[in-house]
Amino acid sequence: MSTQKPSVKPARTQFSSGPCAKRPGWSLDALKNALVGRSHRAKPAKARIKEVLDLSRKILGLPADYRIAIVPASDTGAVEMMLWHVLGARPVDMLAWESFGEGWVTDVVKQLKLKDARILKADYGQLPDLSSVNFDSDVVFTWNGTTSGVRVPNGDWIKSDRKGLTICDATSAVFAMDMPWDKLDITTWSWQKVLGGEAQHGMLVLSPRAVERLESYSPPWPMPKIFRLTKGGKLQEPVFEGDTINTVSMLCVEDAVDGLKWAESVGGLKGLIARSEANLKTLAAWADKQTWCKLLAEKPETRSCTSMCLKITADWFTKLSKDDQAAAAKSFVSLLEKEGVALDIGAYRDAPAGLRIWGGATVDTADIAALLPWLEWANGEVQPKA
Repeated sequence: MSTQKPSVKPARTQFSSGPCAKRPGWSLDALKNALVGRSHRAKPAKARIKEVLDLSRKILGLPADYRIAIVPASDTGAVEMMLWHVLGARPVDMLAWESFGEGWVTDVVKQLKLKDARILKADYGQLPDLSSVNFDSDVVFTWNGTTSGVRVPNGDWIKSDRKGLTICDATSAVFAMDMPWDKLDITTWSWQKVLGGEAQHGMLVLSPRAVERLESYSPPWPMPKIFRLTKGGKLQEPVFEGDTINTVSMLCVEDAVDGLKWAESVGGLKGLIARSEANLKTLAAWADKQTWCKLLAEKPETRSCTSMCLKITADWFTKLSKDDQAAAAKSFVSLLEKEGVALDIGAYRDAPAGLRIWGGATVDTADIAALLPWLEWANGEVQPKA
């Protein structure tokens, strides 16, 4: 049955899971001081790049002996750079419970062709058995499954006395979730997620244990130039001081600085986490009362506060074929976009048909609350009429 069309719309309708909503109040004026037309190696440009590193370190509370760098090709480039650099020294456990984790499995098994890779998989909505992870091996995992809305609940499952390295794709987690840095040896993310920055640049954080691996192990395969972090068996330290491997966009750098300064203005990491968790609390409380949909994450403690994924459980939907479910979900998304209510809330192409609503820190909780009645209305509009 169709419900009455709501009268209030979200003030900002950007709910994409990447690139994500810009910070509240953002405009192109935020980029007016960008050092465009300048070499990224010029002294002022390098200082601005270093500002991104320093602000990121400060807000996230990185240990003083952890290195941080900007690297090419977004989070994907950062993860692959490290898979190519450090894997092969030990066996590796690959954790996958959504499409990006599956992608790293493909890299390791089909591209690097490692024979001693163990795959620990789970279906969308679930986590693998974390207690079965072997920390004598290297371990590759996503902290937050961007396409499933399932996150690891904490870092308690990671051993402090591990012999292998932990390699964590944290792109939709960092700045919205509490990261236990002492449990993470290699951590990656991209600007276009929780702080709403622009795309194409990746971030990389290395623990001293990761640096030791880089300087003591040489992989048997060729290393592309944009991946090379060592020279003559030593870490290229200038990369971690703002001397990037390749050319960065100074417009994007300026935008990253703007986002980081906004993060400080809302209380730093605690403020960012609080904003994201408030978005999850609002959506989860609503979803728990619905009969036609629910959060894809099966356990409350694994619910993501950024990529909040909903599966449609209504009888009319579950009786459809897989292709018809995809078409119905697309109609749902298109209807809300046509109404000027929500942009880009369709589930990821490899995920179960449904909805994905970004709840990162740049999204206001009031906009999440305003969206929810529209989801109920759209459900009534899209389902087949009796």
